[in-house]
Amino acid sequence: MTLANSLLIDSGDVGRARTVRVGGIHTACLTKSELVGRMIDDCYAARGGTLLPKLVFASNGSVIARYHKEPSFKALVDQADIIDADGMPLIHASRILASIPLPERIATTDFVIDASEAAISSGLRFYFLGGREEDSCRAYDYFTERFPGLKLVGRRNGYFQQGEEASICEEIRYNGVDVLWVGLGSPLQESFAVRNRSRLQGVGWIRTCGGLLDYYSGRSPRAPLWMQKAALEWLFRSVLEPRRLGSRYLRTNVPALYHLLTKTG
Repeated sequence: MTLANSLLIDSGDVGRARTVRVGGIHTACLTKSELVGRMIDDCYAARGGTLLPKLVFASNGSVIARYHKEPSFKALVDQADIIDADGMPLIHASRILASIPLPERIATTDFVIDASEAAISSGLRFYFLGGREEDSCRAYDYFTERFPGLKLVGRRNGYFQQGEEASICEEIRYNGVDVLWVGLGSPLQESFAVRNRSRLQGVGWIRTCGGLLDYYSGRSPRAPLWMQKAALEWLFRSVLEPRRLGSRYLRTNVPALYHLLTKTG
């Protein structure tokens, strides 16, 4: 086996994507279009059956830092079927340190647009779970207006008790949801996905999406494209929300950089 091949894992029968280790996390070597294709295939395979949904998470600097600091979070992330790279530092690290670099960044805020366009032609049904009530409503309205043919079959804000999760999952299954977008923030969204996976048979994907609904509600602006490409989106967000995000990035950036340099490839 060559070194390049040894850096890749293809779990085939269990449905995991081929991966390369980036910051210690096995991250999918997929383009956005390839990930869209997997979404469609996985959702068609799960419809009306007893298959458990695929868990699709995202990795970035904050996730990498927490992954190595908190064993309980690591245990959640390790149960994902697909982990994509939602952060330019991961792409840069893979290009420098890995024999097989990640092909591109898959930012969740961009991927949802590709996924929505594909869902129209393939007939997939989406459900949004998370965010404040007003943000959930505004994001729902945004997608129904921008994508008239999209089957957005439900939404719920992210303010609920764990005891309500069974009824929420029952509603999701009743509506025939194919992709459940869960925007509760880490680690709540990963915990929800793992804890409720067995309740959501027939759903194709549980896709964690962080602040996606905040962004598409108009509450949180996106960094300029040049900052995204320069891996400075964290700085833009810190300036906008210094009290909430500034201290978080100060705590996570240095550990994340260390793990990217020592645990990639």
